[in-house]
Parts: sequence; C-alpha cells; structure tokens
Amino acid sequence: MNAQFILVMLIGFAEGIAVGAGFVAFLSVLGIIPRLTQLSKTVHLIRYYEWGIIIGAVVSSWLSLRNPVLSLPKITVIPIGLGAGVFIGMLAAALTEVLNVLPILTKRIGFIDKILILLMAIVLGKVFGSLFHWTIFVDGGAN
Repeated sequence: MNAQFILVMLIGFAEGIAVGAGFVAFLSVLGIIPRLTQLSKTVHLIRYYEWGIIIGAVVSSWLSLRNPVLSLPKITVIPIGLGAGVFIGMLAAALTEVLNVLPILTKRIGFIDKILILLMAIVLGKVFGSLFHWTIFVDGGAN
C-alpha cells in the first residue's frame, strides 16, 4: 500500500467518525428518540428504537459503499416506501415537537386558533408535492 492510499483511508475514517458523532449528538441532545416514543405511546419499546437506528445506520452505510441493485417488483416497493415515509414523518413530528416550532410559528403569524389548518396544510402539501414529483418527474421521465 502506498502512503496516499493510507492517507485517504484515514481521512475517510475520520470523516465517518465526525458525521457519526454529529448524528448521535443530534439525536441525543434534542431527545428525538424519547420524544418519538412518547408521541407513539411506545415508551416500553425504546431499546428497539435505539437498536433500529444503530442497525439502520450501519447497514445503510455499508450498502452505500456497495451500491447494490435490488430487482424488486413494483408491488414490493410500495410497503417499503410507506414504511420509510412513516418513519421520516414520525421523526419530523418528534423534531417539531422538541423544538416547539409550530406553536412559535402560529403565534408569529396570528394563526394560534387555527393550528389544525396549518398542520393539515403542511401534511397535504407534502403528500401532494411528493405525488406530483413522483408521477411527473420520476415516473414520467422514464418514458
């Protein structure tokens, strides 16, 4: 092995440690996991959440280095996408709750009594925006 190869390996390892530490700090300082379990009323399953995040981070990091190609039928991709969407939505909800973004936003724009309308606008905007993106740009671009 030459010195340049070893240097690249050390830099990559150091970057991985830095990103991993930032990810762990993000989750622990903001209390995302405990808040997520409180919102979903599954506090007794907190160890599974923690192990799920650890295993998910390790497996996805390993897979990103391998560039796997999965030849799955379209029907099996639907539940995977729904599960990923639910997870991201719950994580975003927990983050929003931790940071108290929506109460501050509703007070600033004068929507304090219409917070449900604001939430539905955010949810429907995300849903229709995602559907528009996937039907027009992703599926439509394949033809």
